[in-house]
Amino acid sequence: MKLFALRPLVARLSWAAGLSCTVAAFAQAPAAPAPAWKQGMPAAMANSTLAPLAGKLTVTPAADIPIDKIKLPPGFKAEIWATGLPGGRAMARGDDGKIYVGTRGLGRVYEVSDNGSQRSVRTVIDKLNQPAGVAFRQGSLYVMAIDKVLRFDGIEKNPAAAPVDMTAAFKLPSEPHHNWKYIAFGPDGKLYVPFGAPCNICELPTQEYAQIRSYNPDGSGMQVLATGVRNSVGFDWHPVTKELWFSNHGRDWQGDDSPNDTMHRLSRTGINAGFPYCHEGRLPDTDVKKANACQGVEPPVAMMGPHAATMGVTFYTGGMFPAEYRNVLFNARKGSWNRTRKIGYDVVMVKAGADGSNARVEPFMTGFMDEATQTFWGRPAYLMQMPDGALLVSDEQLGAIYRISYAR
Repeated sequence: MKLFALRPLVARLSWAAGLSCTVAAFAQAPAAPAPAWKQGMPAAMANSTLAPLAGKLTVTPAADIPIDKIKLPPGFKAEIWATGLPGGRAMARGDDGKIYVGTRGLGRVYEVSDNGSQRSVRTVIDKLNQPAGVAFRQGSLYVMAIDKVLRFDGIEKNPAAAPVDMTAAFKLPSEPHHNWKYIAFGPDGKLYVPFGAPCNICELPTQEYAQIRSYNPDGSGMQVLATGVRNSVGFDWHPVTKELWFSNHGRDWQGDDSPNDTMHRLSRTGINAGFPYCHEGRLPDTDVKKANACQGVEPPVAMMGPHAATMGVTFYTGGMFPAEYRNVLFNARKGSWNRTRKIGYDVVMVKAGADGSNARVEPFMTGFMDEATQTFWGRPAYLMQMPDGALLVSDEQLGAIYRISYAR
């Protein structure tokens, strides 16, 4: 056979050999990791269509908000107080009355100014890594993202105030999962900060996760107050006892009805809420096992519903609402995704003794979800009491704040 006749055969063999090597390389390449929210999903649920629900991260005009669908007890009224805050979550009120609002997905912190008849919104800072946590103290706004702590001094009077970077002092854990934060200053003047578990369910890689801590305002004096706290993104102090009460999210992928989200009371420093071995103070985990898993675990004050996404916590101390609402805990439940039938999408009350005894959960603000069609239009996330006794409720889904008032 002549040489020129062999050339096509050689070329084909070379191409085939190259293809074989390419196929082998692909076969050896590691599979892409599953998204973080799928961690802990059992093989039996591999075909589940359950997945986190996408937020609406664009401005929703007031005219497009169906405020008339909100249901409240007799005498209460809901109105749209502010719009134009896509993804708005936690709120903090400045000394001069401006409201600061953190976000998770958008990386923004907003400032809301109230002139009495209308509210205006501006973006204080953008492009941070989930700056859900905002707090205000002595003229300064504190912003905490996953990897950053910033302080804006005198920001209410100086919109151009440059941030002071305090990150190094707080020594933040690096893992992002459940590391977005809710922060607030306590009656003792300290800054309280939770650090969630870096997983849905797992042995903790280090002990700095699944904690609630307190710090001096400058980041010094760190103290661990509670451990075993999977994901707390809301807390407040009881008006009488001054004890911290906090919400906590239960793990996913353990069934529609298990475990519950929970409400806890910090009865003493060092309580263990159970994660990852024990849930609800009584249920051993099915994946991460330990002998006597629930021994020494502090039981919660109340069960807040399985996968309900219990968020903001506010004790009502104002004079506007009827007397029976005084010292009642209000809790925003953003709503479930890891459940066949949705739950939450509302604001509930936890009525209990000052020591947490005889707790019962009752509805307060509903109408965000249609039970029959399993659709929702809003997702209440946080609450804040105003000086006049009205209650503000942030809606992360529509980027709005509602004002709840009462008239006798």
